[in-house]
Amino acid sequence: MKKRNYITALIIFVFVFLLPFNSLGKEEKKSEKEYDIPSHVLNISKENTFPNSTEDQEVVEPSGLTKDLIDELDIPVENPDLIKMLNETSIKPSPIAFGYRGMVYLGRWPLNYKSDETNINWEYQKINANELNNIGGESNQEMHYTQKEKKEIQGALTNKITDPDDIKKMMLLKSKERTKLPLSYSTIIGKDTKKENSYNVPAKKYGHLQAYAPAINEKGQVTFGEVYFRLKGSNKSLVIKNVTKQGIGAWIPIQDHVSFSFQLR
Repeated sequence: MKKRNYITALIIFVFVFLLPFNSLGKEEKKSEKEYDIPSHVLNISKENTFPNSTEDQEVVEPSGLTKDLIDELDIPVENPDLIKMLNETSIKPSPIAFGYRGMVYLGRWPLNYKSDETNINWEYQKINANELNNIGGESNQEMHYTQKEKKEIQGALTNKITDPDDIKKMMLLKSKERTKLPLSYSTIIGKDTKKENSYNVPAKKYGHLQAYAPAINEKGQVTFGEVYFRLKGSNKSLVIKNVTKQGIGAWIPIQDHVSFSFQLR
C-alpha cells in the first residue's frame, strides 16, 4: 500500500513540477522563432547602392553613484539621457552639513518604456516593381530584382507624446533587444540596387516581382515622472513624484532588408 502511494506521489510530482517547465521551454523557442527572417526576405546590405549608417544607440552605463541612486527607487529608470545627466551631476553636500535639507528639481522625464507587443510587417512599404513579359515567348526566362528609384523608408511614433526623441531611443533599444534585428528609424534603398535571386517566367506568362521594405510595429507604455535630487545632511537620494503612464506605438524599419512577392499571370 505504501509503495502504491509512493508511486502515485511520484507521478503527481512529474506532472505538476516538470511539465510546466517543458511547456515554458517550448513557448520561449516559439517566441524566438517569431522574429526569424522568412526565406522571401533578403539582406541587401552588400548590394545596396546607398550605404546606410548603422543606428547604434549609445548604451549609457550608470556610474557608481547613479546606480546607487536609481537602485533605491521603486520605479525603473532606463532613459539613457536621464542616466547620462545623473552621471554628470556633481552635487556634493558637505559632510558637516548637519540639519541641511534641500530638493533640486531636475525636470519631468520619461523614465522607462515597457514593451507590450512587438510584431513584424514584412510588407510595410512598397518600394519597387519589376515586370517581365514572356507572353509571346517560347522558352522560360529569368527575371531579377532591380531597384528603379531611390527609396527612403521612414519610421515614426504612431501618436503624439512629450519628449519623443527620448522615447524613440528607449523603444529602439527594447525592440533591438527583443528581435535581434538591424532596426533604424530611417533606411534608404539606393537606385539600381540589384540582387542575384532569380525568378522563372515560363513561356506564355507574365512575371510580376514586387519589393517591400519590412518594419517592426512596437507597442507599449511609457512611464513619466518629476525627478528631484534630495539632500538631507550629507546624504543624497532621488525622489520621483507625480508618476503617469501613457500608451505609445512606433513603426521601426528593418534596415537593408527587402521582402519579395513574385506572381505569374
